[in-house]
Amino acid sequence: MIRTWARRAVARPRAARARRAFVLVLPGLWVLGVLVWELCAPAEGQFLQLLAAAPAIACAGTGRRQCVVLGGLCALLALLPVGAADHGAHTLARIGTCCAVLVVVAASYLTAGRRLRLLRELERTKEVATAAQRVLLRPLPSRVDGIVVAADHLTADEAATVGGDLYDVVATCHGVRAVIGDVRGHGIGALGTVAAVLGSFREAAHDEAELGGVLRRLERALQRHLRERARAEHPSAGGGEPENPVCEEFVTVLLVEIARDGCVRTLNCGHPWPYRLSRRGALPDAPDEPMPPLGLFPLPAELPAVDCPPLPPGQAIFLHTDGATDARDAAGTFFPLPRALDDSVRSVRDCRPAGVVEGVRAALLRHVDGRLSDDVALLVLCNDRLRVPAQADAAAARTRGRVRAGQAE
Repeated sequence: MIRTWARRAVARPRAARARRAFVLVLPGLWVLGVLVWELCAPAEGQFLQLLAAAPAIACAGTGRRQCVVLGGLCALLALLPVGAADHGAHTLARIGTCCAVLVVVAASYLTAGRRLRLLRELERTKEVATAAQRVLLRPLPSRVDGIVVAADHLTADEAATVGGDLYDVVATCHGVRAVIGDVRGHGIGALGTVAAVLGSFREAAHDEAELGGVLRRLERALQRHLRERARAEHPSAGGGEPENPVCEEFVTVLLVEIARDGCVRTLNCGHPWPYRLSRRGALPDAPDEPMPPLGLFPLPAELPAVDCPPLPPGQAIFLHTDGATDARDAAGTFFPLPRALDDSVRSVRDCRPAGVVEGVRAALLRHVDGRLSDDVALLVLCNDRLRVPAQADAAAARTRGRVRAGQAE
């Protein structure tokens, strides 16, 4: 397996270099082909008119000004008389082709410069956007207070790395708290709501002793964000009608708290319930009916957290957004998430959330053939708290055994 991976890793750069070399020599090959065609089947210089395409091919292939100039130079050199002396009509055809080549060279040269400037500006814009989006949906650590964490995010918008789905995991004095949610809509347009909800969670998770208090803080942050956005989009602010009326905005949210003793408490506002992962496979964990999504109706006066079955060492919970269950293939078949989870759990060993996430992601992309209609967030939390003390006790026992053996000698 390692040798096969190494061979593929070496072959990919070679194939890329071969493609770049072919693109570089393509204008010269075009000029050579036209010239051979003209010599083998003379047609009064009619084939020579195709030489004007050489600089355009160089511009479309590499976009470099040097390649455009070289392509035009090759085309001009190919216009030199070859073989028998040309008569007047043939000479006029060569002169006309020469003028056409010069015009195409000039136009391609200017186009290549503009293209390079736009590409550099696009690269800088992508770098800034990626940095900002990573701050918003920051990469999670692999371990949070004894909980092994793995997450992934897929966006339906190819221009963005963050869309309408959100998640985060933080270690607090109340236990490990996690949030996963789905904002109405997807892509870059939902980033403002994602920022408001995540920013509030990262503060409230540490300040509030109960999950109900955290959820109320999220609701207040969402309402404040929607009011500010509606005020900015109102016609009196100089714009047109609001793109998304406030009454249509909502966010599904699932809050999870894993205490030190493995007790799990949740609060669910319109979000899919998680799955419980063990060596036997994946089982849905739906202890109660979820509340409506945030933003549609006010929260009830009492918000008692829902107690879920404890999470013993070695078991994990799988959280996801509805983009995973609503994904369809070309035939309209929904993605079989439970079966993909079972296959992923059985294919990995021990408490490896990263392997489960990778397996589900690969199965999802195969199912939709790489074309997602909605954002997808995947999050796995595995209880690995008691394994570290057990390893430490085993190491101490081995040390005591070596000491006793040395004393006996």
